[in-house]
Amino acid sequence: MIYVKNFLRQDDGVTAIEYGLIAALIAVVIIGAVTTIGTKINTAFTTIANSL
Repeated sequence: MIYVKNFLRQDDGVTAIEYGLIAALIAVVIIGAVTTIGTKINTAFTTIANSL
């Protein structure tokens, strides 16, 4: 019974999982931003190339 109480009190694993989720969320936001910016830059370069 004491082992179960000690196990439930430990929050090291929970903290690691939270950091992992935060890192994953940041990665998703960065990938979305880079994809959007890349598409806009590609459109701009295509427009410029066609004008030349």
